[in-house]
Amino acid sequence: MNALAHDGLAMTGRQLRRVRNNPGLAILTQMMPVNMLLFFGYVFGSALAVPGREYRSFLVPGLLVATAAGGLMTGMFQAAQDTHRGVADRFRTMPVSRAAVPLGQAVADLVVTAAGTVPLLLVGLAVGWRIEGSAAGAAGAVGLLLFFRFGCTCAGILLGLLTRSEEAAGQLGASSFVLPLLSDAYIPTDNLPGWLRALAEWNPISAVTTALRDLFGNAPVPRDAAWPVAHPVAGSLGWCLVLTAVFLPLAVSRYARAE
Repeated sequence: MNALAHDGLAMTGRQLRRVRNNPGLAILTQMMPVNMLLFFGYVFGSALAVPGREYRSFLVPGLLVATAAGGLMTGMFQAAQDTHRGVADRFRTMPVSRAAVPLGQAVADLVVTAAGTVPLLLVGLAVGWRIEGSAAGAAGAVGLLLFFRFGCTCAGILLGLLTRSEEAAGQLGASSFVLPLLSDAYIPTDNLPGWLRALAEWNPISAVTTALRDLFGNAPVPRDAAWPVAHPVAGSLGWCLVLTAVFLPLAVSRYARAE
């Protein structure tokens, strides 16, 4: 356990230095949700109606969760890059805990995400979004958001190790932008056709988004929705636990398997 902690910290530091040495990509990644907030909030804000709610209050939690789901793309690309360039093979020849490499990548991504969430929250407050619930609820919302990001990153790392190609990981990761569109991150699911509404409400992004809206006090929980959305905190924790419990061990196992 001590070896895992020591090696994990070393791998986390390596990933953070990787981000520091490529600040342009980090800034671009963090600015994208801010730009989307300004675009949707001001360009579409008056056109998109959410019954009984102000659209920016509806949108900010959805953007936070959509950004967290981006861990799928980030984890996939970084893991594929290390594999494609032979970095993973070099780590395998070193006396480093096999679990430390994927775990360090996921933890470093969590640190970067936590720092990047602050500007988005500040811009949200600047454009009119407010935390209408308790401080404890808001803290719980941020914790749940980071837990979801961690699970998505673990899934991305596994996919990156499987693809072993930067180009393939980039193309597959880019297609993940569809996932928030098939959820209630940007629009309510009430008026969707039955099959599409069921698909959207069983999307983990919908459960986490609804949980954040509830914890921030921005919207009531819809009781006529699928179970994960009607019980969003429990549903979100369930999805996060499944993502982490399934994909983190698989990512460690895949990394440890020298080919």
